[in-house]
Amino acid sequence: MGHEGVREKARNDLRARFTALLHHITPALLVESFHALRHNAAAGVDGRTWREYETMLAQRVPILHREIHAGAYRAQPSRRVYIPKADGKLRPLGIAAIEDKIVQQAVVTVLTAIYEADFLGFSYGFRPGRSQHDALDALSMGIKGRMSTAI
Repeated sequence: MGHEGVREKARNDLRARFTALLHHITPALLVESFHALRHNAAAGVDGRTWREYETMLAQRVPILHREIHAGAYRAQPSRRVYIPKADGKLRPLGIAAIEDKIVQQAVVTVLTAIYEADFLGFSYGFRPGRSQHDALDALSMGIKGRMSTAI
């Protein structure tokens, strides 16, 4: 059962408990996760850009997969930088290595398949394919709908 199977199980059986998920982190999911990253992002803490890593993807994915499943994978320490905000304060930003981003994206994909089933239709925060603009559009439609029924 891939992450789509996990999604179906979570949707159809609300009492299901997912206790073993590591086997869902497959080489195919790692490749999919790599392609989901921003292609034009700045280099990670390891100095590698998306384009540079793409040239070694076929060689690195099996090794990365093996390290994850053997418990040997260790994320590299992120580099902390501070970006100035308009109000003069500084916003902390962590710069991760590209392989760490790939693993993080793969884990997000598996966990999203499970937890997305628990969200209500009007929930917009930090959900795939939904933004604050979508929430405002839904709110606007709800208000207009109530106003038209009140008239």
